[in-house]
Amino acid sequence: MTDTEKPADQGTLGTFAGVFTPSILTILGIILFLRLGFAVGNAGLRNGLIIIGIATVVSTLTSLSLAAIATNIDVKGGGDYYMISRTLGKEFGGAIGLVLFLAQSVSIAFYAIGFGEAATAIVGVEGKLAVQIVATVAVGALFILAWLGADVATRFQFGVMALLIVALASFYLGAIPGFDSAVVGRSWDAPRGALSFWVVFAIFFPAVTGFTQGVSMSGDLRDARKSLPRGTFAAVGLSTVVYVSVAVLLAGNASLRTLMDDTEAMRSAAAFGPFIDVGVIAATLSSAMASFLGAPRILQSLAVDRIFPALHFFAAGHGPTKNPRRAVLLSLAIAIITIGLGSLNLIAPVVSMFFLISYGLLNYATYYEARASSPSFRPRFRWFNKRLSLVGALLCLAAMLAINPLAGGGAVLVMYAIHRYLSSRTHPERWADASRSHFFQRAKESITAMTAEADHARNWRPQIIAFSADPERRARLLRFAGWLEGESGLTAAVEIVVGEGAVKRREREEAEKRLQHQIEELDVDVLGRTILASDAVDALPVIVQSFGIGGLRANTVLFGWPQETSSLDGYEHVQREIMRLGVHVVSLSNDAMRWGAFEAIPRKQRRIDVWWEDDDSSRLSLLSAYLCTRTPDWSRGRIRLLAAIAPDSDHETTQRALQEMLEEVRIEADIEVLTEPTEKTVVDESAGAGLVFLPMRLHRREFVGPFETRPADLIARLPLSAGVVAGSQIDLAAAPDSGHHEAVGHAEETVEAAERRLHILERRLVEATEDVERLRSTDGEGDTDALADAEGYLEDVHRRTLRARVKADAARGDLERLVSGVENP
Repeated sequence: MTDTEKPADQGTLGTFAGVFTPSILTILGIILFLRLGFAVGNAGLRNGLIIIGIATVVSTLTSLSLAAIATNIDVKGGGDYYMISRTLGKEFGGAIGLVLFLAQSVSIAFYAIGFGEAATAIVGVEGKLAVQIVATVAVGALFILAWLGADVATRFQFGVMALLIVALASFYLGAIPGFDSAVVGRSWDAPRGALSFWVVFAIFFPAVTGFTQGVSMSGDLRDARKSLPRGTFAAVGLSTVVYVSVAVLLAGNASLRTLMDDTEAMRSAAAFGPFIDVGVIAATLSSAMASFLGAPRILQSLAVDRIFPALHFFAAGHGPTKNPRRAVLLSLAIAIITIGLGSLNLIAPVVSMFFLISYGLLNYATYYEARASSPSFRPRFRWFNKRLSLVGALLCLAAMLAINPLAGGGAVLVMYAIHRYLSSRTHPERWADASRSHFFQRAKESITAMTAEADHARNWRPQIIAFSADPERRARLLRFAGWLEGESGLTAAVEIVVGEGAVKRREREEAEKRLQHQIEELDVDVLGRTILASDAVDALPVIVQSFGIGGLRANTVLFGWPQETSSLDGYEHVQREIMRLGVHVVSLSNDAMRWGAFEAIPRKQRRIDVWWEDDDSSRLSLLSAYLCTRTPDWSRGRIRLLAAIAPDSDHETTQRALQEMLEEVRIEADIEVLTEPTEKTVVDESAGAGLVFLPMRLHRREFVGPFETRPADLIARLPLSAGVVAGSQIDLAAAPDSGHHEAVGHAEETVEAAERRLHILERRLVEATEDVERLRSTDGEGDTDALADAEGYLEDVHRRTLRARVKADAARGDLERLVSGVENP
């Protein structure tokens, strides 16, 4: 692409001007000139180098993560915010973007006040007001540069860099000749009475927090993918060399006590001390300028993404590079207000925490993206490792706790509050982040792990397929499915489009859109799917068998009860086919009249009737009723269990047995025992119920309801009702070691006993064989009776060993079959 073909908003800065310069100028800041000697004096040279090493590891690991993300996506304006939001999503991105903007805007005032203190000290003026006036003037001058744009500001930074080079050259020219190895030897260990290691670390660490300043300029770069990693690594590498060399030279030029008491140790060791003063001024101004360039661009990127409605005003930019002048004005206002407050001690730690959080999230974002194993994650930078990115995130967290636990906690709380606010807002997605890939990977791992675990009644959860083609009835059916889930299962709504060909394929696509739209309108946690099939009846069993993946597959099918009696025969045929697949079938009479009657019942007066016949369908009905009570619609309702006895049976005995059963399965219900109920009894007893569960069973290819009634006749006369057919065994009181697990345990014990018995007999067989061979070797000189007894014993042991071997083989075979049955239910 030629210069004339570049987009109007294409950045113009290269690696050196756009990334390396702002980063190195921020790193080589006031800590280098005024606090590095103090840190070495308190920690000793050895611990000082360790502190520099830890800080460098954090910055290097974060740079690796930055390089991976920067070379995987087209990084636009916003720097850290842009990369984190496009990886972790708008919630994390919006939270970090807002706090980074505030932190960098306040940082302008921090550095300006540092400049004011240095400038007033040089001219010999004292007083807080003088410092504030000088800081305000400096911010005003920097504002003009930021207002004019990054190109002009960058040229200013070149001048500042020249002053820094002069200051460092002055130091090296004076410190190298004055270096004394004997002084270094005495400065190796920390002196007595000095500050602790982590306190010194907390003082020094802010020195390296500027290595991502260049990232904030991402929107002004010609090629962010190349410039960001190159410029950042160059800045980190060069600054590490500078800090290590300066620390060693300071330790060789002055005693630790001198370094502890004199914050101007670099000035004392330099060839020309005033150049260090110039370096301090240059360092503070450069850091303030970098923040003045970075903060507005983060705010502009936030505004462009329309995450916070109140920030839309700041999306506009000026000129070809979209210079964020409105955001520059806001940063100016924040800086001026901060300078006016005077004392920064309360705010400074929290600001440092925000920078550390951004670095930690940048590392975690890389780990998050890499762990998702998305095919789209193809960074050109290959020298990263997801585990190192995770280590970088943990190190940032550790640094926060080491520097100031209270400030770190405050920063985290602010981040969490913004994250929760953004999570609660609904607005259209404006970009694709890595969340879907991450969730897919987690789902894959969870399904694989779940499939490897044994299927057990204790772990049963309703996994429902709801079939319906009528949108009005489907809405009621899906609400009922939510009751059956009891906040513990999942539901898929399926609509079958019958036919073939291109017209039907388009019809299926349109039906899918309508289904998804209805699910969104109903605001239910349901997955929607439409399927094209030449015959709906033939397709139903196939859909049920193939739905799901691994251990996550349908175990319950939900239908609306046929409104036309002519459809009953075909409906019962479908029920039989699904039930024979081991899948439960629930049929709801969900017509508008019955549903309206249910909704008219106050919540605290709602009752669920469960008709009981002590079979699997009854147990499934009772469990379904209990799950309903875990939902808001039924949270204040009650369950009534209705059972029948013969005229000559004991009423109290049946009542007591049912009560014991309910206690065993831990479900609360009122018990009603009836003598030989009829269809009329069922209708009369449940007339006032809000919902009725009717267990059904298959008898001679026909379904019968409770007490030999016809389900169709009952449901036609009852309020909202659900016919329930269990397709497999239901164990409501399953213990952890019951069922297959208990059988496997017994089988393992049987195998162990059989193998132990076989081992004993095989040992005896060897001993008996040796005795016979020994007696036979005497060539007739031995006792013939003893030989006969030994041979008889050998034959007996051999026979018992054969039987034991057969039993052990059989026991092992039984165990293998049971284990196979558990692992592949």
